[in-house]
Amino acid sequence: QVQVAESGGGLVQPGGSLRLTCVVSGGNFSAGAMDWYRQAPGKEREWVASVTSGGCPLYTESAKGRFTISRDNAKNTVTLQMGWLRPEDTAVYYCRPTRTTAWGGGTQVTVSS
Repeated sequence: QVQVAESGGGLVQPGGSLRLTCVVSGGNFSAGAMDWYRQAPGKEREWVASVTSGGCPLYTESAKGRFTISRDNAKNTVTLQMGWLRPEDTAVYYCRPTRTTAWGGGTQVTVSS
């Protein structure tokens, strides 16, 4: 059974940076793509970025140029480096293996002055 745990969230001022980490246990981590999603209060969960099994990144338009997704198959981890954060980036951030329902508990990111 695949288990996912996100960490690294916190409170940051606009323009600041945060690095989120997702650790995956169980399953065959290196064989599949991984996603980051986020859910703001009162809104639907939305896709932010993905990284393929080969390490190729994909981003939503709002994340391009500000966020970087990467993976370490030796450590079963996926990271989301976020920069130039905006108040509208405030949300709970989740990761999962692509096309699965193996969500973690999420990590809260709050961007506020």
